[in-house]
Amino acid sequence: MSTFSEREKAFEDKFKHDQDLQFRTEVRRNKLLGQWLATELLDLEGDAVDAYAKDVVASDLDEPGPDDVVRKVMGDLEAKGVDFTEHRLRTRMEELMVEAKKQIMEE
Repeated sequence: MSTFSEREKAFEDKFKHDQDLQFRTEVRRNKLLGQWLATELLDLEGDAVDAYAKDVVASDLDEPGPDDVVRKVMGDLEAKGVDFTEHRLRTRMEELMVEAKKQIMEE
């Protein structure tokens, strides 16, 4: 294998690794978000917390980026009459992204 081919393969492998890490981190963030929302804002308990977290994770598979999660969560909050702004939600998502990355890196 030539040096160029080796470098190309190394870049492809790194890209795959980075994409996998990003995907796992976003899934973890969404799970943490769902758990936090369920317990802190929606007053859910027990299995309902895990079920809601799974719904939040699944909602992110509709389109690239976090907008589908934001729409789902804001709709759920509005339906429950919870006063929570989109800005506060996106800020919380950023905080949880940091926590999710930390958790993934520690595994």
